Amino acid sequence: MAATSLLPKSISHFLANPSSLPSTTTTTATSKLSFLNQPHDQPQCCTKRPNLQTVHLKKKNPWLDPFDDGPDPDMEYGTLFTDGKQDEDPRPPDNPDNPYGFLKFPKAFNVEIAGLALKVRGDVRRCCCMVSGGVYENLLFFPTIQLIKDRYPGVQVDVVAAPRGKQTYEMNKNVRWADAYDLDDDFPEPRVYTDFIGILKGRYYDMVLSTKLAGIGHASFIFMTSAEQKASYVYPNVNSAGAGLFLSETFTAETTNLSDGGYHMYNQMVDWLGKPFRSVPRQPLPPLKYSLSRKIKEVVEAKYRNAGAERGKYVVIHGIESDSQASMQSRGDTDSLLPLHVWAKIVKGIRDLTPVFVIPHERERENVEEIVGYDVGIVFITTPAQLAALINDAAGLIATNTAAIQLATAREKPSIGLFCSEEKAKIFVPDAEEKRCTIIASKTGKLIDIDVEAVKNAIRFVNVSLALV
Repeated sequence: MAATSLLPKSISHFLANPSSLPSTTTTTATSKLSFLNQPHDQPQCCTKRPNLQTVHLKKKNPWLDPFDDGPDPDMEYGTLFTDGKQDEDPRPPDNPDNPYGFLKFPKAFNVEIAGLALKVRGDVRRCCCMVSGGVYENLLFFPTIQLIKDRYPGVQVDVVAAPRGKQTYEMNKNVRWADAYDLDDDFPEPRVYTDFIGILKGRYYDMVLSTKLAGIGHASFIFMTSAEQKASYVYPNVNSAGAGLFLSETFTAETTNLSDGGYHMYNQMVDWLGKPFRSVPRQPLPPLKYSLSRKIKEVVEAKYRNAGAERGKYVVIHGIESDSQASMQSRGDTDSLLPLHVWAKIVKGIRDLTPVFVIPHERERENVEEIVGYDVGIVFITTPAQLAALINDAAGLIATNTAAIQLATAREKPSIGLFCSEEKAKIFVPDAEEKRCTIIASKTGKLIDIDVEAVKNAIRFVNVSLALV
């Protein structure tokens, strides 16, 4: 049994059919490779091509194995091939006499022999997610990570993201390790590139997922991790040529910027991860959730108390115009920040609550004090975890299309979202009423032309609802 499971995939199909003789095998292989012959050598080559398409109709990537005809219809799955979801690895009991519990050996310290049922069932013990983009894109990937944890019990999820995106996983307990590597860098240093390939290869991943639009370069990078399942988004144009040769599953993006899809930007990958498999039903996508540590809450509480605000008696203002990279706006959305003179008109409609401005850089403090005034609170925050803790203790939020609006809707905090158009608001904040989010969209398509009076009316409505609570 163990020797059979170690055979390559192409050989196992020949051994599964005992009636196939060597001569028959040679004839079948010759007929399937007829497209390699010249037209004058094989006059019927034009009639063979439709047969090839029907043979590979259900095959995901026919270039990986031209001899794979798909699953065997005569195969019966009994008690030997365990059905359903995978079983979580048993944890050895703790030794009460040992202060260190039990000794943990590193993975692959000894030779691991996977069972045949594990291979047939497609279990995933270690998964690596390469998430492209900044804080916004990594935050919206949280539901996908939860789906992987629910679909494969006991799986260990690691993340590779940019240094800014790595900060997001301080709020995610489902991630084991988060490594900083800029996937969007087209010309990485060779020593960093080769060293990181060695790190990923030494962790023995079963599945590698990537949200970066892959060409042949990034696809070969994923291929060198030696994972069994390799899935990634690819370019919707000619730049994706050759990427399918190195990947086992590809998702063609609708545009060259995946963030244009808004809250459901990863719907193609989610649909593939949650697909039904034999007796396992389709895995639904959970909502966006995050966790906050007590230490972060204490640090943030000290910050807003020094700014003159009290818990539950202030409104967070996020999305001031700045050239800092800590603005946490969506990639490609250049019209998602408002200048301070517009914010000064908006905060005049706030009553009985202290406006607290979140500045992405200390140099913005003087501008806020000069334009808005000294009677508002100013808090310097650059990490998404601290911003989430600030919103968690607030009475509400007023923000543009930044990560702050997603952090507030995840906790169902009263919020007002300012968008440049209604279409973008529906994409990034679906079901806004259920999430207690009031959408204010500009009628001209430019965020700076937003109706300030409509925002003030929305603020009065939020004040009334808070007073009733």
